[in-house]
Amino acid sequence: RHILENPGWYTPYTPYQAEISQGRLEALLAFQQMLIDLTGLPVANASLLDEATAAAEAMGLVQRATKGAGKAFFMDAACHPQVIAVMRTRARWLGIALEVGDAARELDPGRVFGAHLQYPDSCGRIADWSALIGRVHAAGGLVSLGVDPLALVLLRSPGALGADIAVGSAQRFGVPLGYGGPHPGFLAARASLLRQMPGRIVGVTHDAAGRTALRMALQ
Repeated sequence: RHILENPGWYTPYTPYQAEISQGRLEALLAFQQMLIDLTGLPVANASLLDEATAAAEAMGLVQRATKGAGKAFFMDAACHPQVIAVMRTRARWLGIALEVGDAARELDPGRVFGAHLQYPDSCGRIADWSALIGRVHAAGGLVSLGVDPLALVLLRSPGALGADIAVGSAQRFGVPLGYGGPHPGFLAARASLLRQMPGRIVGVTHDAAGRTALRMALQ
């Protein structure tokens, strides 16, 4: 019990001393590349806690990155309950008017600066969100998708659907709590959002001797 209650045991997967952490950085780089391949988005990070907090970070990212006239953020009611709960709390303190409802019928792109949808949703339904995402884009908003990375092995990628951000939990691949990561939350996004992204990104560079080396590219 005390081991699982101490986050030091299960969140030490973001190294700060790159010169002595090349093996761990390589694992994180491979994790990022897997997410890039599955989501169809060009950049992914490696240091978010879980899907719910990753979705809340995506909402803040959309708020920072959009200049549209919409004042509210829409969330599909078919998102996972824990994600909706965390989003409600984060929206309150960010001063965001969060609307929760049936995205297919109640989402008005002209009233929102962004939306969060689930793919597949909490009941297992798989929707083609591309047309709705296109309408949100036409109104100047951005869209994040909550995704199941295991399902993305077979489904069309969020990038192919037109989504700007994809978030989820890599724990779907079966890595247990306490293993040391980077299994929990992730966020992948379009290249234009790179400088606004939360979390940490591992990149490839060269050391003083000209050899390939890994480091924290953005944090």
